[in-house]
Amino acid sequence: MRLPTPDPGVPPAGPFIAIVGVCAAGKSTLAAGLRAQGYNARGILQEHSYVPAMWERITRPDMLIYLDASLDAVRRRRHDPGFPADLYEQELVRLRHARAYCHLYIHTDALTPAEVLAAAVDGLNRQGIMPHSP
Repeated sequence: MRLPTPDPGVPPAGPFIAIVGVCAAGKSTLAAGLRAQGYNARGILQEHSYVPAMWERITRPDMLIYLDASLDAVRRRRHDPGFPADLYEQELVRLRHARAYCHLYIHTDALTPAEVLAAAVDGLNRQGIMPHSP
């Protein structure tokens, strides 16, 4: 999937933040929370791509956040105690490149969505990325 080309007459809404991670790590929730606070953020479904740098090719983000979760957490969040371990392991392999190049890594097992958002905002701010103000 190719992201829409921005309108050249509209200034970008601040640095672009891409979020990757295993299924059920909280990518969509974090992206929505960051957007609500004025950040230009989007979850990227890298865990489904066999192309290791797809996150980079599609989006060219200014900042990459990697959300991690254990297999037990994924099963709990998906309400699927039988979520296959081999599928989880495949996701980890597919995400290896993104994890190696992420700017911010957050392990989400013991965190609420609000705590993940707070950790991301803190990490972004420490790296000089602030929300866009209109």
